[in-house]
Amino acid sequence: MKRFIGKKVLLTILVTGFLVSCGKKGRTSSELTGWNFNDPTYGGFTANTNYAGQKVPPGMVLIEGGTFTMGSVQDDVLFDWNTTPKQQQIRSFYMDQAEVTNLEYLFYLQYLEKVFPPSDDTYRKIYQSALPDTLVWRDALGFNELLSESYLRHPSYSDYPVVGVSWLQATEYCKWRTDRVNEKILYDKGVLNKLFDQDSLKVEGKNRFDTSTYLANPKLLFDGDESIYNKGLPDYSVKPSKKKSKKERKAEAASDDDAAYVETDTDKKSKKKRGRKAKTPQGFTGRHVKTSDGLLTQRFRLPTEAEWEYAAKALIENREYNSIRGRKKYSWNGRYTRDQSKKRAGDQLANFKQGKGDYSGLAGWSNDGADITIQVKSYDPNAFGLYDMSGNVAEWVADVYRPIVDNDANDFNYFRGNVFKKPLIDEEGKVVVVDYNSIEFDTLDNGKIVPKDLPGSVKYVPITKRDAFMRPNYEKADNVSIGDGDLASTKNFFKDEEEAEEGDDKPRMYNSPKTPRQIGESGLIIQQYDTKKRTTLISDETRVYKGGSWKDREYWLDPAQRRYLPQYMATNYIGFRCATDKLGAMSYKRRRKSPSKR
Repeated sequence: MKRFIGKKVLLTILVTGFLVSCGKKGRTSSELTGWNFNDPTYGGFTANTNYAGQKVPPGMVLIEGGTFTMGSVQDDVLFDWNTTPKQQQIRSFYMDQAEVTNLEYLFYLQYLEKVFPPSDDTYRKIYQSALPDTLVWRDALGFNELLSESYLRHPSYSDYPVVGVSWLQATEYCKWRTDRVNEKILYDKGVLNKLFDQDSLKVEGKNRFDTSTYLANPKLLFDGDESIYNKGLPDYSVKPSKKKSKKERKAEAASDDDAAYVETDTDKKSKKKRGRKAKTPQGFTGRHVKTSDGLLTQRFRLPTEAEWEYAAKALIENREYNSIRGRKKYSWNGRYTRDQSKKRAGDQLANFKQGKGDYSGLAGWSNDGADITIQVKSYDPNAFGLYDMSGNVAEWVADVYRPIVDNDANDFNYFRGNVFKKPLIDEEGKVVVVDYNSIEFDTLDNGKIVPKDLPGSVKYVPITKRDAFMRPNYEKADNVSIGDGDLASTKNFFKDEEEAEEGDDKPRMYNSPKTPRQIGESGLIIQQYDTKKRTTLISDETRVYKGGSWKDREYWLDPAQRRYLPQYMATNYIGFRCATDKLGAMSYKRRRKSPSKR
């Protein structure tokens, strides 16, 4: 009997091993055609058959997606009625553990200052457009002048969340971070030489690394100078040369030595050094990295409102099997803001305003350890491993604000603010890259001038109606106000939208203020306030920010609460953190009974 069981086990092991080996072997060829991948004799069609999965981006944690109730599950004491509960499905994504700090943002500013020197009039506005508004600390009846001078740059506040950053500035930081992370990946892979380490190159203006430009055409970087590249990935589309005999290889090597022999007169006293071999540059070999290789990180962005709220609530710790037990008022469990443990009983679990004129508590017994912001990661993280999702600073999210997210809205990864674009192609069929001659600037309502695109990046334009012709999922490029604010959702729904596209005569659902933009004789915009009576501050340029801050009372610590501000404005209590997509499977783990069983 024992012998029979032993043979059965051995047979099982052998069969399993055979199936596994067959599975691995099958990955080298197409299962549907039989053609080999990565084989020059079959055309060299590439496939990353050894892909081990997406790596966690630096400074981020995985937020496993799922379903949750978006909106307030507590009493609406302010009667805003803008957080009505609704069921939502969220895809898995990555999110920063903490807010972007002053130290990290200063690194961004130093890069811009080096690559787009403000001493050059061409680039001066680029650096200035990224500077945080340090004057947000000023108050007409308060003395905070020293914070205006020191909060951003002094090392005492290095690990404090950056503030004074508008939604537009936060979005530009996310784009820049994408390029720097991917540039580092290509450095480590040996594909790209360290650009700042080469004497023959000058990293300035359009001559910098940009992910979109590299993926569109690597020759568009640095005007096609291949010295920026080292060695590419194996190129299977090129057939390997036939093996040469030993005699042929020796003859080839001798001819190379003769060609590389250079006479020099640098040292006339020593005739022994009369001849030396000069290194001949080999140039770039192999092929460039593609999206299909899975090496480059996905682009960083601001999290959507639904993603941010889902991550802040972290209902995973209240899960039992496939259901949620109880409700969560804050990003931590429990109904109170004070610690219930014996060791830290009475301490606040977040940095927020305790009451009128009380931001920290009594001297010698501070409730939350801070009168303004505090160093990130000063409090315990939530169940997803995220810090400061309630308190410290409120945070920008990607969405355009609307007072109601109704049940007709998309229940899968909800987001309002889509403007679909495509790369601009010139008459020669090439992708257009912005340079210092074609860079365009925009003047915001507050008078600040910002670049629409940075030099060296791909020029994107909104898609046309022809691109969206007969599509079942969208009809136009700008979907910011679709279903709530566009012409079709107003009382003038019967009018032709094309005829009312331009001018103030277009009927608007949200009658928000508009800053008149008049050009003076000098070419500068004359700043004026809107003199007409308006009924709301909501527009297509108002963005949502979530979470409570050091300046807010306890009510705003609820992750469901939502507020808004124009995307070009900044405050001393709003910061931001980045997010990016999770590719492939939702999670690396198998399902479990409950988090306590891990």
